Amino acid sequence: MDNHILFDYNRDELLPFTYTRPVSEIRVGILTIREHYELLLDAQVSYVTEKYLSEKFPNWIEEENLYFNGAVLPTPAIIDAAKNLKLGQSLFQKGIPLASFTGKKFDLQSSDRLEYKGTVNVIERPWDIFTLNEVAIKDQFRLITHGKKTIPLSHTNKVLGKGNVFVEEGARVECAMINAENGPVYIGKNTEIMMGAMIRGPFALCEGATVKMGAKIYGATTIGPYSKVGGEVSNSVIFGYTNKGHDGFLGNSVLGEWCNLGADTNNSNLKNNYSSVKVWDYLSTKMIDSKLQFCGLFMGDHSKSSINSMFNTGTIVGVNTNIFGHGFPPKVVNSFSWGGIDSNERFSLEKAIQLAKEVYNRRNKDFDHVEEHILRDVFNMTESTDQNS
Repeated sequence: MDNHILFDYNRDELLPFTYTRPVSEIRVGILTIREHYELLLDAQVSYVTEKYLSEKFPNWIEEENLYFNGAVLPTPAIIDAAKNLKLGQSLFQKGIPLASFTGKKFDLQSSDRLEYKGTVNVIERPWDIFTLNEVAIKDQFRLITHGKKTIPLSHTNKVLGKGNVFVEEGARVECAMINAENGPVYIGKNTEIMMGAMIRGPFALCEGATVKMGAKIYGATTIGPYSKVGGEVSNSVIFGYTNKGHDGFLGNSVLGEWCNLGADTNNSNLKNNYSSVKVWDYLSTKMIDSKLQFCGLFMGDHSKSSINSMFNTGTIVGVNTNIFGHGFPPKVVNSFSWGGIDSNERFSLEKAIQLAKEVYNRRNKDFDHVEEHILRDVFNMTESTDQNS
């Protein structure tokens, strides 16, 4: 069982984030789900995902393969139980597949099902990304820092709960206030926390990311690799290469990769009547009850908002949108939208590709033919599957 493969689960329920990645590439905690599996397995994995994603996220099949659900947050107990499976057996919990040991053909339906009794956390809806972020940060913090020694912070910082703070090499932190009494604070390689920033754990600052001057960040929050964040942030997950560099509030939200929020962009995360928040569901094509009182913004990759933008509770923004204008945009913003409440046009695909190339170039990254093909496929599929607004 040396070949490990992650399969997509609940992909349509996790749109718009899964338009551009397999489920297991969603970041929850310090790591993506895939990175978490690889750390526990001490092995590289491959993917079972959509065909148009497979060039970037390939599948390697051997005579015997151990499959894992890419939406399940892995634990040592789940990994151990999966490794004890016999060929043709699968591990389930209450109808949710966790793992399967198969030959070349992957077929959960015909496998011999075993019921798993331990704790299982599954990313089934977009809001699970931030509701499970605290659990993930704490689990991954223990895993990543075990047996390692933190880089000491300078005396210019005020730190509470020092034993719960871990700093990787190359991090620059000066004149910041860090409170890790309620949860761990992980400060990744070559990151920067600027003067006057105030941070409460659980908190993860991933490699190359920046917290701007005077930022106020409440747990459980993750800032993904090479992202830049300022203003006020609470219980949110920000994927890689995304900028929220200015003042403004982001709460109970998830931002994909390569997004940019203009100065003083704010989102609501609580309704005036304190009722639970409804969110658009791509699979059923209707609004569904999140059963959450606090629920904010979900923004797909490559999307952007202008200065002073406002988002209502439970707003879903698709891939590669450009939002501007006065007032609140709709609670469902279609992929490749251009505009706001007054007018909303379809963003030209060629202009979207050119913009993506320029954004990648600013970060010394190459928007290659693989990335371009994914964006073209998403453009074509969202033309008919996004909400007609």
